[in-house]
Amino acid sequence: MTDETGDGSGGDPPENDGQRFDRLPATPDEREVPGRPARSEVVDWWHDRYGIPPETWDDYTFWEKGNGKLWAFAADVVSPVAVEGLGLRILRARQEHWKPSTNAVQRFGGAATENVVVLERQEAERFARGDDQDLPRWDGDWGYVIAAHEFAGDVEPIGVGLYLHGELRSTIPKGRREDLS
Repeated sequence: MTDETGDGSGGDPPENDGQRFDRLPATPDEREVPGRPARSEVVDWWHDRYGIPPETWDDYTFWEKGNGKLWAFAADVVSPVAVEGLGLRILRARQEHWKPSTNAVQRFGGAATENVVVLERQEAERFARGDDQDLPRWDGDWGYVIAAHEFAGDVEPIGVGLYLHGELRSTIPKGRREDLS
């Protein structure tokens, strides 16, 4: 028998409703919607992949809208909530390799201690334009990295790059690309 209510009362697990925001469960043991990440998994991923301290997320609630689009919200509301946007989109999950958003990297990437590629000026300019470039000097992990540049004595995140086979691919959204030269 199919659970037509979608609330799990008919025996079938509830399904993800891509048109509304649903709060992530705190832990995998509390997961009701199959495939939905738990808050603890998201916090652990940011820490394990980028070294961002777990306490960075203490004042945020996490939400899913769509299939794996995760958002952080610096407040709390009743779940589910039918709105168009809620906070800041931070991550795309429910795929083999989770991908952080440019906004999240620019907002939280300054706290990262791992998988941060610090680019020289011309490399940073190419990256911000959306250009891919050879970068054989990187000896860190392959996959999604935080591309950054030293500015006024601090390392500042520019955005998300995909590093594969000695090449850094810029994933800066087309509408946010800049010519800084």
